[in-house]
Amino acid sequence: MADTQVDEKQAAKAARRADRLARQIGSFAKEHGGAEGQIAYIGQRGARIVLVGEDGGWGDLVAPSHAVAKSAVEKSGITVHEDFDGEFAAKVKTGPYEWTRMAGIQLGGPKNG
Repeated sequence: MADTQVDEKQAAKAARRADRLARQIGSFAKEHGGAEGQIAYIGQRGARIVLVGEDGGWGDLVAPSHAVAKSAVEKSGITVHEDFDGEFAAKVKTGPYEWTRMAGIQLGGPKNG
């Protein structure tokens, strides 16, 4: 019986986390004129939900598990892609900050910080 109570508590906690993530995804989508996403497994840490707005803005959220991430994107109603490539990846707009952080440092560009 104790195991059942623990399982119920864990399921309730996962549902609350998925609801919270769905609200955050919805806020992002509203701010960026809509959004699409992709879920990526990141090991024991859980799953990363990568979001790309219709305006090219992007961000990510981390869920404690792939199941919670999947539930959150389903609740939010966004389109989810299997891979982060092609037309979906081309929607991302980057600025000077991203270029200096992702490539500029290695290429001798200005450092942020």
